[in-house]
Amino acid sequence: MAAVEPLSQIRPSIEIDEALREGWFEFWYQPKINLKRKYLAGAEAIARLRHPRLGVLLPGSFEPRLCAGSLERLTEYSLVAALQSWSVFEEVGFNLALSINVPASVIATLPIADLVERYRPRSDHWPGIILEVAEDQIVREAGLAARIAKHLQVGGIRIAIDNFGAGYSSFSRLRSLPFAELKISQDFIRNCALEAANAAICQTIIDLAHRFGSAAVAEGIESQVDLQALIAMGCDFGQGALIAPAMPQEQFLELLLRRHSGPAGSAADEPHINASAQAAMPTPRVA
Repeated sequence: MAAVEPLSQIRPSIEIDEALREGWFEFWYQPKINLKRKYLAGAEAIARLRHPRLGVLLPGSFEPRLCAGSLERLTEYSLVAALQSWSVFEEVGFNLALSINVPASVIATLPIADLVERYRPRSDHWPGIILEVAEDQIVREAGLAARIAKHLQVGGIRIAIDNFGAGYSSFSRLRSLPFAELKISQDFIRNCALEAANAAICQTIIDLAHRFGSAAVAEGIESQVDLQALIAMGCDFGQGALIAPAMPQEQFLELLLRRHSGPAGSAADEPHINASAQAAMPTPRVA
């Protein structure tokens, strides 16, 4: 007799086509801070499904069970939504580099370059869009991914290798990939200020990214001491619960409007930004 899955671990059965048709998907934005120059540089758009009965569902509740066709449709929806939302943020004075998560399998089948050309903002200030692909996925088809990534660069589309360090990338495979960012796995970010092994791995990944002419991004920053350690290591960007959690677009826009209206208030005036990260977002920047 098969073991019964605990109720808390049972994933709801979601029909993605129905969710897309009914408009249940929305995107929450997690701020990404430039750790060297101390300003808000971008945000990661993360899918949420607001089910009429089950409430707000995280990606882990529906993504693992998606078939290839559903993954394509959801990725296309995410891409178009991120491209269209950039103008909303730019209107209040923030030129943000937005990123979305994309499965490696979809990069090879979805006409991403055509979609970006069709829906991209026409502003000269648009910095392009970043596609985050998990390391363990991209290394399986490194040659194909490299060819596609080079093609996408022409349209202002950059690749970030997500959750880096959790997989088994070789230097030869990395060399062939024109990636813009290495996003350090949270497993190594956590306690990097206290554990010598984690600190060494973080420093190595940061140095590796810089040697390839790319940026290092720390994801999942949860403590002030880890943040300070990463700054000392020369990490370029950071995001995580310490800085700000992912939030609905309306709340993120409210935060931007408060930053733009100045003068900057106290940490208590910014309910969605942790006080320790307050100084990292002093003024809006528009390229």
